[in-house]
Formats: sequence, structure tokens, C-alpha cells
Amino acid sequence: MAIIVNLDVMMAKRKMSLNELSEKVDITLSNLSILKTGKAKAIRFSTLESICKALDCQPGDILEFRDE
Repeated sequence: MAIIVNLDVMMAKRKMSLNELSEKVDITLSNLSILKTGKAKAIRFSTLESICKALDCQPGDILEFRDE
């Protein structure tokens, strides 16, 4: 897939665990894990917005396009 999810990188920079982010964003651990591993097929803008607020970052810090 050409869209790369860098959620784990941002979580590491903010020293935030998956459990902590899950609670702040109000998303299940399993759904957050699917997103973190890049297995998600889509993400709602509302979820992306919540993640960005929790991690104090921009959508481009989490999602990246690579031309393969």
C-alpha cells in the first residue's frame, strides 16, 4: 500500500502507550492496533482528528504517501 501509517513513531515521540492513546481517543485497542500496524483500509476524519489532538500533531505526521 502506498499510504504509510506512522502512528507508532508519533506515539514514541510523545512517550504514549497504545492503552493511553486508546483511552484518550475513545477507540478500542484492537482498532487502534489495526491502524498502527497499517492493516486498516480506512480512517474516519473524526478519529484522525482525535488522534491528532491526543498526540498534538498534524495528520501528515501520522499518514505518509510513498510512490511504490
